Parts: sequence; C-alpha cells; structure tokens
Amino acid sequence: MKHRILVIEDEDEIRELIKLYLDKEGYETIQAGTAEEGLALVKSGSIDLVLLDLNLPGVSGFEFLRTIRKEKDLPVIIVSARNADEDVVLGLGMGADEFVTKPFSPRVLCARVDALLRRSRLGGIVDRSICVGPFSIDPDAYFVKKDGERIVLSTREFELFLFLVKSMGKAFTPEELYDKVWGNAYGDLTAVGVYIQRIRKKIEVDASNPRYIKTVRGKGYRFCADEGEECE
Repeated sequence: MKHRILVIEDEDEIRELIKLYLDKEGYETIQAGTAEEGLALVKSGSIDLVLLDLNLPGVSGFEFLRTIRKEKDLPVIIVSARNADEDVVLGLGMGADEFVTKPFSPRVLCARVDALLRRSRLGGIVDRSICVGPFSIDPDAYFVKKDGERIVLSTREFELFLFLVKSMGKAFTPEELYDKVWGNAYGDLTAVGVYIQRIRKKIEVDASNPRYIKTVRGKGYRFCADEGEECE
C-alpha cells in the first residue's frame, strides 16, 4: 500500500513540483493550500507524513503544527523560506521532525521523506547515527546533536560537516572540498571558507579558536574529535 503524503503549500507551482517527484517515488500525494484544509484532511483520512509550509494564508504553519501535536504523533517536515535560526528552532521545538529551507532540491526532499518514513515504520529500532566526540549525527535525517543538544545546520553545512567527520584525520584543501561536497571542480572557492565559518559558529565554543574543525597550514581543513589531537 502506498504511503500517503500531505503537502500543505499555498503556492501551486511548488505544490505541483513536490507532487511530481513524490509520485515518481511511488507515494500517494494529497494536497492542501491552507492549514485549515490540511487539518481537515489529517482528521478525516489516513496520512503518513506531512510536508508543511509556514507562511500560509489564515492559520499559520506553526499553528497547524501546534494543533496536530495535541492529537497525533505524525511525522512532519517543515518546508519553508523562513530560514532564520529562531524559526528553525521554534519549528523543531514545536514537534516538527525536520526543517528544509527553500529553495530545495526535490530529490533531497524525497530522500528526507523516505528516511523519515523508514525510521517511523521501524519505530526507531535501527540507529544509523554516527557518534564521534560529543557529536551524534544522523546522515539520513540531516540531524546533528552536540552533548545531546540539537544543532541546526543548513543542508550544505550538514553535508560539509558530515564529509569532514567521515574523513576524520585527513585535511582537505578548499578545492578538494568544493569538488567533493559541492560536486563541482570549478567555482567560487571562497564559499568553502564561508561555510566553514558558519559551521564553527554553531559547533564551537569559541569559533575564533576552533577545537573541532581546524585549519591545517598549507593543506586546508580537518575535523578533530579529540581535543588533544595535533592538527596543525
């Protein structure tokens, strides 16, 4: 039986784009243009997962989330152009399982849907997390915790952080990171340094004196889990 995905989005083009990709993945897609319509569909039918926009006419996405969390433990992925940290933290704190910012990759969004449904179906029995130092990382959910506290990373920040963690013990030049994480051999290499600084501000106690993501002279960047490890 197909999983039923409810897409609550007021922009027709975005809603149809999401539906197109979900249909290709074998899901049954139900659409709603307002939170009120979405609430009625959740209450009247069998919905397996909700993709929720925040900026909706009338009742907001936050209010929708607050309402259904009183009644249902339903997987919810927020898909929104509101990418300020306070919006992400509020959405996750109110019970959303994930937060995807617009513009987004439809393929990545479908992968998030698949991963979240898989974890929900297995009841959390399978733990695919990577645990290193104080960090717990779920590659499927793009989810990072440090000392048990959630760290909100954008998709690109997460991909760069995960690559460095998986390659722990090895330094990479900006060119190598741009190729392996961005998937481009050429481009604006300053983006690598910008993203490194963003990640440091979120994971380090002192971003100006980083403990985990070190700058290796003449080589680039390296992830160090052990405070006593020599990285320079």
